[in-house]
Amino acid sequence: MKVVPNIISIFRILLVPVFIVTYFCGDHDIKLYPAIIFAVAAFSDFLDGFLARRFNASSNLGKVLDPLGDKLMTVSALVCITIDGIIPIWAVLVVCVKEILMAIGGYVLHKVARVDVAPANLLGKTSTVVFFIVCVALMVFRNMPGIVAILIISFAVALALCALAAYLKTYITVMKNREAKPPASRE
Repeated sequence: MKVVPNIISIFRILLVPVFIVTYFCGDHDIKLYPAIIFAVAAFSDFLDGFLARRFNASSNLGKVLDPLGDKLMTVSALVCITIDGIIPIWAVLVVCVKEILMAIGGYVLHKVARVDVAPANLLGKTSTVVFFIVCVALMVFRNMPGIVAILIISFAVALALCALAAYLKTYITVMKNREAKPPASRE
């Protein structure tokens, strides 16, 4: 049972190219099929987390695969929506920079501070859910006024930046605690 959440995360990662092809090959007025694929990916995100917690099947690999699948799908959707001219490119750039910073911070915490890969916090999970909802809305309601699209993507980006700030606070705390500990004696 321990591998099932990881298999679901891998499935979500494999959905990314399917989503992209479906997005650009489908109807131009409504992106219903890509929105369904995106919703399946969102559900799989919920499902793998639920199964990992319910059956105590959490693993370090899962802690990497799960957010990787989320981020690949979300960034892919944002890039597709941006290419369609629905949202401005700055939204994608901000999200990509945020994700790169998160990846670097996680790597440093794991390799330098010798901390296990930290699970997502509530703000990070909320940000992911909001991005999923916003992306589906932008695909399905493609005729919404441009200002509405900019407002909802701005809200999602602002929430993602708040999550980044929360992770940064954790990062600083862990690194300070690491520096405050005396070196282990060699006796």
